[in-house]
Amino acid sequence: MKVTINDVAKYAGVSIKTVSRVTNNEPSVKQSTIDKVNEAIAELDYQPNLAARNLAGAKSYVIGFIYDNPNAYYVIDMQNGILSSCKDLGYELLIHPCNAKADNICDELTTLVKHARLAGLVLTPPLSEDPKILQALDNIDANYVRIIAGEKVDNDTGLAVLVNDKHGAISITQHLIDLGHKNIAFLSGDQHHESTKARLSGYTQALRDNNLKVDEHNIVAGEYSFESGVTGAKTLLKRANRPTAIVACNDEIAAGALFAARLEGIDIPNDISIVGFEDSPFSRQTWPKLTTVHQPNQKIAQMATELLIAKRREPKSAQAKIFIPEPIIRDSSAKVS
Repeated sequence: MKVTINDVAKYAGVSIKTVSRVTNNEPSVKQSTIDKVNEAIAELDYQPNLAARNLAGAKSYVIGFIYDNPNAYYVIDMQNGILSSCKDLGYELLIHPCNAKADNICDELTTLVKHARLAGLVLTPPLSEDPKILQALDNIDANYVRIIAGEKVDNDTGLAVLVNDKHGAISITQHLIDLGHKNIAFLSGDQHHESTKARLSGYTQALRDNNLKVDEHNIVAGEYSFESGVTGAKTLLKRANRPTAIVACNDEIAAGALFAARLEGIDIPNDISIVGFEDSPFSRQTWPKLTTVHQPNQKIAQMATELLIAKRREPKSAQAKIFIPEPIIRDSSAKVS
């Protein structure tokens, strides 16, 4: 026979309302009462029905993960990170892919928030960086947290986890410079992502800090995809004065560049060094394994979800946080020949 909230209340010697407050993680419940209810829950193996709780209660317990990203590894890491925090904190997860460039994207997201009665949204780039989307969500008082590229928190940041992509790009470019590389190219990701701009900015700053010329011909526009890495690398490798190293805007692009180089019979890293960004599975599945910048997206997603739920419970307690990505040195980079 299924255990009910009535059984838990009776076992713990408290009211049904008190059990509900404990399972909903509401504030102002004595620790002794929380311990007593949790002991009853464990002893009876009680499983709260979250779906029923959403329908019956005044509060929603569903977090929405909204994304527009072609990188499956990124999406899965984000999904798993959000789901982990949701499970720990008594929430469910709704996953909603969308097209950030669609004309009706603002209406789509505001309708979703209202109809699904979402407790909050986790927004990832480029949605988290679009002022029109943010304004539309603000207009309906939606609760959301943004995962964005950024170096510091200011008055306009709001609830967010900032990833200091610029620092990561400076560090990985400096790694190549320290190996003796001077002719270093950059394969770009999608221009509408702030992370692309931040990583490009870090690359150029590292060159300037070391009195190296920023050659615009060495900066190749592209997208966050394997195919873009292949195309961009082929462009660079055809040049008479081809670069001795390539900084790719993410690991997928780097893997494509590595593939293109090997098709041309170019040895990595002895003929050319190639480095990536994000430390995704792509970086460990290539041969040689990619030197990259460690960005634990699952941990970042967990952090963002915890901030979102904390804000809902205690609006004044939640603050933005910054994550600093650092290089991981593997086999695709070496001293210049």
